[in-house]
Amino acid sequence: MKIKQYLYTIAMAGFAFSVASCGASGDHPGYEYAPQMYNSVAYEPLSQIQNEEEGSWLSSREDGKGEFYNSNVNNPHGMNMREPVANTVPRNRDGYLPYRLKTFELEKAAELKSPIEATDEVIAEGRVLYTQYCATCHGAGGEGDGKAGEVVGGVANLKGGAYIDLPEGHIFHVIMKGKGRMGAHGSQIPQERIWKIVHYVKQEIQKQ
Repeated sequence: MKIKQYLYTIAMAGFAFSVASCGASGDHPGYEYAPQMYNSVAYEPLSQIQNEEEGSWLSSREDGKGEFYNSNVNNPHGMNMREPVANTVPRNRDGYLPYRLKTFELEKAAELKSPIEATDEVIAEGRVLYTQYCATCHGAGGEGDGKAGEVVGGVANLKGGAYIDLPEGHIFHVIMKGKGRMGAHGSQIPQERIWKIVHYVKQEIQKQ
């Protein structure tokens, strides 16, 4: 009986010590359970840590290397990403170049031509996209009578006045960068989809 009590006392003391040792105090930050889940290692694309022992005190990696080791032996200098070819310009996943024109460069934007042919399929897709992104303000028929447009006010009637003669590049630019009370949508709608909306506006709404 005494042995059981003795073992129980030792176990409780060990448990209390373990709990106390996990606490943070002074310069000691304490310990964490599975710290690699809380403090993930950032893998910078063009930098690397080649020391395989770096972070070994923390590591739970299956390859036995330190937690901070992040060198890719298949790339030059152990980098995590190969450098792009000199003088190349990055494109997005759809193959489009970054859109460089500023908000105020409407005259240059007017010279843009759509890289997408205005086929029946494209216009049909443009109708769906217009309904999703534009009809709330501009209305189903483009007359500026959408429910949100009634609240916001000052929404363009795409069938009226000078809007009829606007170049497709101008419309594309305004959707991308915004103008007046209309906010920029370039961060929300991919370029290809914007061009489809433009085709629908030019070929359907403005020809009704």
